[in-house]
Amino acid sequence: MSDGGSPRVVVLGASAGAVEALGQILPELPADFPWPVLGVVHLPSRTPSLLVPLYAPRCAIRVCEVEDKMPLLPGAVYFAPPDYHLLIEDEGSLALSIDAPVQFSRPSIDVLFHSAAETFGARSIGILLSGANDDGSLGLAAIAAAGGLVWVQEPSSASVRTMPEAALRTVPGVRALTPIEIAAALRQLAAL
Repeated sequence: MSDGGSPRVVVLGASAGAVEALGQILPELPADFPWPVLGVVHLPSRTPSLLVPLYAPRCAIRVCEVEDKMPLLPGAVYFAPPDYHLLIEDEGSLALSIDAPVQFSRPSIDVLFHSAAETFGARSIGILLSGANDDGSLGLAAIAAAGGLVWVQEPSSASVRTMPEAALRTVPGVRALTPIEIAAALRQLAAL
């Protein structure tokens, strides 16, 4: 599958088992990582996210929670806040939405992945990690159809296999990698 040129955005999605998988990927990204990384993790809607305080001290790359209309800059990880869909408004900014949940989830991985496919097309890398439902499979398929790179967590390495297994059934050309392999592949691509 062609990568359509140098990637410009990395989108990640996860649910149950996310903390462990992300903990093996994000700290491995260098401070000068050349692309923004956008993450959707299924979280309870009425409690504050602890993702930024959890990962920021462990990462060389900047970690933040998205605010509406926030500029999209390279070398940063952007997490969707609880109870908001995260969308890429254009190649330069992010948007939050309170549209209806998708696959019972807001934020929805599918919403973010479809947004990346529409905005960045073949310059997207979509990564689906551990989780307990099918959210993300259709969005990952959209990234693949646009010519982007698509990876899933190797199910045997996932705390909950449902999400990566759904993507393996749904998405043509998807690669299954462990979180350590995902981190290494991102570093390798960034060095090209």
